[in-house]
Amino acid sequence: MGQTRLFFSAAKSEAEAAFRKLETLLEDDGFPLSISELDEDAGIDEVSVYAETENAELRKLIEDIISQTAPSATLADESLDDVDWVAKSLEGLKPVRVGRFLVHGAHDRAKRRIGDLAIEIEAGLAFGTGHHGTTAGCLELITEVARREPPRNALDLGTGSAVLAIALAKFCRVPVLATDIDPVAVDVAKANIRLNQTHAYVDAVTAAGFHHHVFARWQPFDLIVANILARPLMALAPQMARHLTPGGSLILSGILERQREAVIAAYVGQSFRHVKTIRREGWVALHLKR
Repeated sequence: MGQTRLFFSAAKSEAEAAFRKLETLLEDDGFPLSISELDEDAGIDEVSVYAETENAELRKLIEDIISQTAPSATLADESLDDVDWVAKSLEGLKPVRVGRFLVHGAHDRAKRRIGDLAIEIEAGLAFGTGHHGTTAGCLELITEVARREPPRNALDLGTGSAVLAIALAKFCRVPVLATDIDPVAVDVAKANIRLNQTHAYVDAVTAAGFHHHVFARWQPFDLIVANILARPLMALAPQMARHLTPGGSLILSGILERQREAVIAAYVGQSFRHVKTIRREGWVALHLKR
């Protein structure tokens, strides 16, 4: 079955603003989204959204975003042959540098430098390429927290692509448990863990919350990283407290700026204290300690 690409071009700043809004609004819907340089000299970028079939609701949403961010742009579409557009959309993404971390695709291996903690992420169905503000914020906090408080073991809860678990393994060289509720995500995570040669440190498991028996073997954790969403993070606060060592650290993200205070309040109620907030593209990453 063919697919449809909905796309528009605009000045770089307008295209980037539209891309950020679309990225937030389409986060849970699974539509591959990309932004690429169309004309470097003129400063024109192109934003594309890929859909399995013609989607009037998606078209209307994109047109609304264009009217807000790039009013001179016009939405166009084209029919496409069957292609892995998740993989294709990642080809246009530039490597992301956060401290020593370099998150990149296979097409950017040549951009790795001596001293980089390079993380290669294959295109897949799991969330997390490093380009999203939540993932980048977590990588920044992992660097800061693990440097001051080297953990003996760590948990990446809701691992997705395993980018954060791989980062923990490469930076800390300690055992890391990576869990996700989605078995497809765990398959992608395992492939990325092998690709990045961190399988000696990282164990990826399909597990819903903290009820899976694997946690009995691993707990307590010195460091827990969870890049999911604000509501489940708030619900998990009591279990986070039970599975973290006294004095341990939490890094939480997937939280919109407007949700920050509510999430912090849920954890303060479990005897956590807020240490730091990192803000990126309307999202926040939090460092909390017990």
